[in-house]
Amino acid sequence: MWRPHPATGAAVAVFTPALEIAPLSHYMAAMTQIEPSCPIPTIAPMSAEGDMDAAIAAARAAVGLPVGSRVVAAMSGGVDSTVVAALLHKAGYDVVGVTLQLYDHGAALKKKGACCAGQDIHDARLAAETLGIPHYVLDYESRFRDAVIDQFADSYLRGQTPVPCIRCNQTVKFRDLLDVARDLGAQAMATGHYVRRAVGPDGRAQMRKAVDHSRDQSYFLFATTPEQLDYLRFPLADLEKPQVRGVAAELGLKIAAKPDSQDICFVPSGDYRTLIDRLRPQGRAPGKIVHMDGRELGEHSGITGYTIGQRRGLNIAVGEPLFVTRLDPDTRQVVVGPREALLTAALTLEETNWLGDQPTITDAAAEGAPVLARVRSTRPPSPARLTLTEGPNGLAVGVAFATGEEGVAPGQACALYDPADPDRLLGGGFIQGTTPVV
Repeated sequence: MWRPHPATGAAVAVFTPALEIAPLSHYMAAMTQIEPSCPIPTIAPMSAEGDMDAAIAAARAAVGLPVGSRVVAAMSGGVDSTVVAALLHKAGYDVVGVTLQLYDHGAALKKKGACCAGQDIHDARLAAETLGIPHYVLDYESRFRDAVIDQFADSYLRGQTPVPCIRCNQTVKFRDLLDVARDLGAQAMATGHYVRRAVGPDGRAQMRKAVDHSRDQSYFLFATTPEQLDYLRFPLADLEKPQVRGVAAELGLKIAAKPDSQDICFVPSGDYRTLIDRLRPQGRAPGKIVHMDGRELGEHSGITGYTIGQRRGLNIAVGEPLFVTRLDPDTRQVVVGPREALLTAALTLEETNWLGDQPTITDAAAEGAPVLARVRSTRPPSPARLTLTEGPNGLAVGVAFATGEEGVAPGQACALYDPADPDRLLGGGFIQGTTPVV
């Protein structure tokens, strides 16, 4: 329900009745049924009194606003976002914690062996209470379902491989939640993402990789617009994950040893295909498995069961290793071929975003600007250049690789970095189509 904020009068969401009446014992009783199968994380203790002061000073520098300014902390219930709220509070800011209820926590509670599943809202509440800051829970389940879950299922139906975390950041978190932060009278919103916000020589905000490259999340934030980046703050840019946990432990926060989330949040079972089958059963219509040379090799039970690059589970025996090279939802064909057929020479982008020096990504593409292109979060960026071609819907921005690139699939993201400054994110887009190496 929406009620006036006691300080600002702005409309804000407060706990839904279902959340208000659920006692702590409800969550804890459920957690006792979950086997402790998660690894114990590494915690770097504060080695000196000055370590905490340095962390607070770094957070204050990341915010760059006068002490006392109101900052909304997006609190997921995890270690990172909780430490952000704590450091900003210690730094003297007027911190308001906001947590989004995005999916059915009851379903998550039933997952045997899940790492802290179903407890996130409770953990965020408890942390806010410990810190002494106001805290609000927003029921965003319907928005999340429309913007992320349904889009996730539809992408597989189209033969694509989506990245739901990017959609979540792009829509629910960095669009809707930012509006709430402004309604609360905040001058900025801070998150626990491992990226750096910097101001370039031209006075414009830049997004850069965090000091801990192993935790860098810039790939998942390529769609952050310049306007959003002006408002966002990322206080963990100078910290490594064990140090973040050390801050939490030093401040007496109970989530210091909480394991990181591993699965897609709205797929508590880890089996996303079961979810897709339930939401889009038409994706299980049978079809043919066809070699790229035209040979019919077998049948399949639905294209939503396959992804580009897949080798296992094809259930065909032809004496050579074959990989899924293309999915055709119109003909319901799963096209396979040798590994070299997966090499991609170029790709086209849709839903692009630009944070570079040129006015738009179209301007950069018209120049043939050099870039480092990252097509998966687990792969390093590859040398490439932007291209601009005439397509059926007008000018299309593309990426031409210097050498063939593996692991490229429609629906995934392509994040772009500056070759002259590899830590700087230039933007990116979602992969619309690919051109194989001939």
